[in-house]
Amino acid sequence: MTRAATWIDSITMEELNTDPNPIYARLRREAPVAYVPAVGMHLVSTRELCLQITQDSDTWSTVIAPSGGRTFGEGTVLDSNGEEHRKLREWIDPQLRPTAVDSYVDALVRPQARAILERIEDLGAADIQEAYFAPVSVRAVGDLMGLAQVPSDTLVHWFQTLSRSYGNAEVDAKGKFVDQAPFEAGDEVKKEIIATVDPLLDHWTDNPDHTLISHWLHDGMPEGEVRERSEIYPNLYVFLLGALQEPGHVMTTTLAGLFENPDQLERVVDDPTLIPRAINEGARWVAPIWSAAVKVANSDVVIGGVSLPAGTPVMLAYGSANRDESTWENPDLFDVDRPVMPHLAFGSGRHACAGTYLGTAIVRIALEELFETLPNIEPDPAHPVDFWGWTFRGPQGLRATWEV
Repeated sequence: MTRAATWIDSITMEELNTDPNPIYARLRREAPVAYVPAVGMHLVSTRELCLQITQDSDTWSTVIAPSGGRTFGEGTVLDSNGEEHRKLREWIDPQLRPTAVDSYVDALVRPQARAILERIEDLGAADIQEAYFAPVSVRAVGDLMGLAQVPSDTLVHWFQTLSRSYGNAEVDAKGKFVDQAPFEAGDEVKKEIIATVDPLLDHWTDNPDHTLISHWLHDGMPEGEVRERSEIYPNLYVFLLGALQEPGHVMTTTLAGLFENPDQLERVVDDPTLIPRAINEGARWVAPIWSAAVKVANSDVVIGGVSLPAGTPVMLAYGSANRDESTWENPDLFDVDRPVMPHLAFGSGRHACAGTYLGTAIVRIALEELFETLPNIEPDPAHPVDFWGWTFRGPQGLRATWEV
């Protein structure tokens, strides 16, 4: 056994969840395509190889991570290819395209953001993720979906439980999941979701409206017919996890990066036109979808100098690709002034995240309102930010203070 294989064999899921960056920095140098027993798959860690794989749909098909398949079930946009993927995106994408988003996003997000800030601005201190970012994210997306009557706390509980289920990636030497509890909790939440959404689907069948799920039910269907719920629910779970969680995490990550650079924070607060640049850097710095994309080789292939037989799955570590030293100088640092380069925070190729434009628009509006209302916001030095997660990575809260 080689020295590299020895240290790779010793990688633990705990290390990956706590801080995968040192591990992946070494993988990029020594083994950019490597089998990691803890997750039971080959991991791809460089930007070049991730892009090579995502842009070659002849050689590679998209599948879902085993933990994702266990969480969502079959028939999701995440594990479809070719004509099946095209048909799914035809009814998922229309309301998420830039022209559509621009027509509704300001009215969707800004009043919610202002109402939440009005409730907290006199506090002088808060976990800004819990008090503001998560609520504005889930409320905006939940209302868009048609879940306006579902409390924000319930939406947060749903996506957090689904996230823990999907992120439950650790396997034993036989490739079996080590811990079944997160999956079982996810199953219970899916029952709650069905109990909540089924009556809404009944209503939208005869009374379609502008909401996202209503469109999914009707778009592209023959007159008098609606889409099967067995198609809608797996993709609804995907959307509940990705769309509810990612904007809030990117908001918090961006502010955490600015907190580490007070001069940059001051400039962004003074000049809101810099907010999109800060968001782009925040998403690169800590990719919310850190390691969730899986491809499988359609034929025998050599990638990164490693020979893989047909049928081999590989996990694309977008969080690692976004810190690739060959593309970004000092990639571990947050820097608003960094030259803008395309990153992989929201994937690449045909399976790039459909909600990228919507998500970043929600983040932009939320930060515009935050800096307008609390321009003197500062980090609470007694509570440094912690990031956690390997599949989905994000801040575990962000304590802030401001003058009242």
